[in-house]
Amino acid sequence: MSGVWVFNNGVLRLAGSDSIQGSSQRRKVLVHVPTNEVVISYDALERMLSRYGWERYYEDPDLLQFHKRLSVHLISLPKDFNKLKSMHMYDIVVKNRNMFEVRDTYLN
Repeated sequence: MSGVWVFNNGVLRLAGSDSIQGSSQRRKVLVHVPTNEVVISYDALERMLSRYGWERYYEDPDLLQFHKRLSVHLISLPKDFNKLKSMHMYDIVVKNRNMFEVRDTYLN
């Protein structure tokens, strides 16, 4: 393939025209589907998860964790919301089908 290849954070990918110009940057966000609300904090996420039977789990002081009663599911997240990555978001999506989704957003 021809074009400009960009190596960023250990990932090699073909750059689009917008990333060449630096006009916008793509980022993933977690969205609560029933309300179409973007999750912007752990407080908001905890409120949403509690509606579906998830409870805070306090076993590991270095992580924010949620456990669902009568299941083996555990959601483990970094303490700092700013370190939340797409792999954490997809874990929430898989364990809460049709309630959350990950979407791309573009920042200028």
